[in-house]
Amino acid sequence: MSVMPLDFAEPFFPVKYIVDEKEYFVNGKCIVLNVSEEPILINNRPLKFFQSVVVVNTSIFNVKRCIVVEKFADYPDEEALFEEVKKVWPLAYDVTHEERHRGVALWRSPKVKIGDLAVNMCFAGSVPLNVGLHKTHWGGPPIKEVHTQIVGIGKMQQYYDRDLNTLYREEYMAPGSSHIPMYDENCEYPWHQYETVTKGIFMATEILF
Repeated sequence: MSVMPLDFAEPFFPVKYIVDEKEYFVNGKCIVLNVSEEPILINNRPLKFFQSVVVVNTSIFNVKRCIVVEKFADYPDEEALFEEVKKVWPLAYDVTHEERHRGVALWRSPKVKIGDLAVNMCFAGSVPLNVGLHKTHWGGPPIKEVHTQIVGIGKMQQYYDRDLNTLYREEYMAPGSSHIPMYDENCEYPWHQYETVTKGIFMATEILF
């Protein structure tokens, strides 16, 4: 049983990694993402693997492991928050050197790795973002990945081909929302991208396949 603070989103959002807790009290208004195949119970209703919700001043039960993002709703002036984020987080291109990140208004927090789990946040600073269609992910072997909206509004888009004219599916995400995982049984992805509706911050969570 453990409650581990994660500092990758500091000083903006305290994040906790909760493991093997029968009951954990969520203090204030927080985002809870389940990263276990075992459902978390909230008022006896299940929160399944890679699902997330906003939880307010209540207990969650049967926590095998989850991520809790605190104080995500504590910024009435989001533009002021974004300006501070840009002072702390580097541009994604400077970290990844991925060609699709070149010239994109995307800032990236440090990535924290715990066993088979890795997590970081990104600030998407333009509308549209045009981060680039991709099927594989930077920095390692096949992963199960999900994005969780923290601030602002975003959407995940899926495409038949590496062509913006082949869009076939969109999922909109408000703070606290995660899209339905896109990988198949072989951990293969369609062409896809995160896109902005407004400027915003999202969390990328990865589990090694």
